Amino acid sequence: MYRCCTLAALPKVRAFARPLVARAAITAVRSGPCAVTGHRGGLCVVSQVNHFSSTRIAGYTDEADPQAESREMMEYDVVIVGGGPAGLAAAIRLKQLAAKEDMDISVIVVEKGGEIGAHTLSGACIETGPLEELFPDWKELGAPLNQPALEDHMRYLTAKHALPLPHPPQMSNAGNYIVSLSNVVKWLGEKAEELGVDIFPGTAASEIIYGEDGTSVCGIITNDAGVDKDFKPKSTFTPGIELRGKLTLFAEGCHGSLTKGLIRKLKLREDGQFQTYGLGIKEVWEVEPAKHNPGTITHTMGYPLDYKTYGGGFIYHMEDNKVSLGLVVGLDYENPYLSPYQEFQRFKAHPFVSNLLKGGRVLSYGGRALVEGGIQSLPKLYFPGGALIGDTAGLMNVPKIKGTHNAMKSGILAADSAYKAIVAEGQGEEGAPAIALTEYEMAFKNSSIYKELYEVRNVRPSFHTGLGIWGGIVWSGLDTLLLKGRVPFTFQHKNPDHAMLKPAAMFKPIEYPKPDNEITFDILTSVSRTGTGHTENQPVHLRLKDKSVQVKENLPVYSGPEQRFCPAGVYEYVDDEANPGQKRFQINSQNCIHCKTCDIKDPAQNINWTVPEGGNGPQYVDT
Repeated sequence: MYRCCTLAALPKVRAFARPLVARAAITAVRSGPCAVTGHRGGLCVVSQVNHFSSTRIAGYTDEADPQAESREMMEYDVVIVGGGPAGLAAAIRLKQLAAKEDMDISVIVVEKGGEIGAHTLSGACIETGPLEELFPDWKELGAPLNQPALEDHMRYLTAKHALPLPHPPQMSNAGNYIVSLSNVVKWLGEKAEELGVDIFPGTAASEIIYGEDGTSVCGIITNDAGVDKDFKPKSTFTPGIELRGKLTLFAEGCHGSLTKGLIRKLKLREDGQFQTYGLGIKEVWEVEPAKHNPGTITHTMGYPLDYKTYGGGFIYHMEDNKVSLGLVVGLDYENPYLSPYQEFQRFKAHPFVSNLLKGGRVLSYGGRALVEGGIQSLPKLYFPGGALIGDTAGLMNVPKIKGTHNAMKSGILAADSAYKAIVAEGQGEEGAPAIALTEYEMAFKNSSIYKELYEVRNVRPSFHTGLGIWGGIVWSGLDTLLLKGRVPFTFQHKNPDHAMLKPAAMFKPIEYPKPDNEITFDILTSVSRTGTGHTENQPVHLRLKDKSVQVKENLPVYSGPEQRFCPAGVYEYVDDEANPGQKRFQINSQNCIHCKTCDIKDPAQNINWTVPEGGNGPQYVDT
C-alpha cells in the first residue's frame, strides 16, 4: 500500500529543529509526477514498505549488523552537508533561482548541530555584500545585524601595556556589522525553510556515497542512532538514511570530517599542498554599561604570544552591553607546552582587557579551528557529483580576519552553476554522467573571493621567516599598503601544522597562573558554558588509529600535547591502575566542542575526528 504526500505535509519531518532519522519507510521522488501515484506539485514522498537501498550499515561486522535494517533512501536534486553560512546561502540561492523562473528544484540541508546555529561560532564582524545579493531588503526582513562597526583600533600588547599601532587598511570595518554569527545563521535557516528548503538539524553526515567508478559522489549517509560504545545496536537503534542527489555540496566548515577524506581520495590537492589552521577561542561577556562602547572594534598583537607564534586578540563591542572577545593562535606553533586555552586566560588578565571585564559576567564560551592557508592551500573546488564551498574549501581572508562573506559568496556561485546544470541543461538524470561543476571553478577564479585571496596570499606565510612576527609585520605592511600582491612569487607554508611541533626537550614548561574565577577560569568551567552534551553509551567519536601511539610517542617526545592543545579538556594522561607507575591516554569525549584541533595538531596524526550522534556537541548561544 502506498501513501503520497509532499514533504511539507509529512508530519513533523520538516520541523526546523528535528533530526532526520528513519521514522518510516520513505523514499523521496524528484519533482514531477510520482511514479507510483501520479501525484504532481512539489517533492513527493512515498511510503513504501520494504523499499530500501542495498547499502549495508557501516561500522558493523556481518554478525553484528542488524541486516533487516537496510537503509532507507531519499533523493534530491541537491544535497548540502552543513547548515552554516555557505550551505544556507547555496540553498537559498537555488530556491530563489527556481522561484524566479517558476521552476522546481529539490534541496536538502543536513546539519549535525541540534539546531541551526548551534555549532556556529565566529568573532564576528561581517561584510554584508553576499547577504545583500540574497536579500536586498535584509534590514526590513529583520536580519539580526543590529550593531554597525563604528571604530577600528589596533594595539600591540606588552606584558603590562597596550601600545597603539596604525590600523591596517585591509582590516577596516567601515560598513560592516558586529554580529552573533550563530543568530545570523539561525535567521538564514528560517529564510531557507520559507523558500522550501528541507532543513534537518540534529543530522550528522557520516559517510559519502560514491558511484560505481569510485570517483563520482552520489550523496551521503546520515549517522546511525542508538549504537552502543562497542558499535552494537541498542534497543533504540535507528539506521541512518541515504540522501542521494544529482549534486552534493560540502559545507562542513573547517576540516570537515567527510571533506578531509574526500580530498585525499579524489586527490583534490596537489602533492605537497596542504592547509594550515588557527584555533580561535572566544567568550561573550555582558559588561558594565559605563565600559561599553557599541560598535568599537579592537585587534591586538603581541602578548601573550611570543614572537615565534602567529596569532592575536580581538574585542568587539556588540549591542546590549555585550562584548565578544577572543584569541586566535596559529596551529603551526612549535612549543608543545603551549596551551591556547591558557594563553586566552592570560590575554583576559592583561590590564587592557581585564579593566573592561571587571564587574561583568561571562555569557558564552567556545572554540573552533580556522582555515588560514589562503589561496596556495585551496583544493580543487569541484569533482564529479559535487563541490566544496565555504570554510570547507578554505576561503578565509586571514589579514581581514573574515571568512563569512567569502563563504556565502562561494555558496551563491556554486548554486548558480548547479542550477544551470540541473534545471537549464538537464544534467544529472539517471544513467547520465555525474555533473562536473566546471563553471563554479571558473566563476570562483573571476570572483571577488579570488581577487582578495590572491592579493593577500603572501601575508600569512611571511610570518615564518627567521624574523618571526616582526618580519611578518614588516612584509604585511609593505604588501598590503603598496604591492597589493603584485609580485612574481608566492610564499609557501613550511609544513603541515602537526609537523611544526618540536620535541619538549627543546623547551621549558610554561607555568600558567591559576584562575581567579572572576576574569579567568578553569577549562571545565568554561566548557560548562558551551551547552555541550553527548548521548551516553555511544561509540567514542574521537578514534585512535593505534591505541598505543599516544603513550609510546606523544607522551615521551612531546610531553602529551593533547592535554594542552584541546580547548575543552577532552584529553588526559592519567595513572594506569592496571600498570602502576605508567600512564594511559584517556579521552573525555563528552567534553568535545567539535573544534577539530586534535585532528589537525596531533603530531602522530593518530586521532581521527568523526561525527557523534546527530544533535550532540555544543549548543552555542550568541556566538
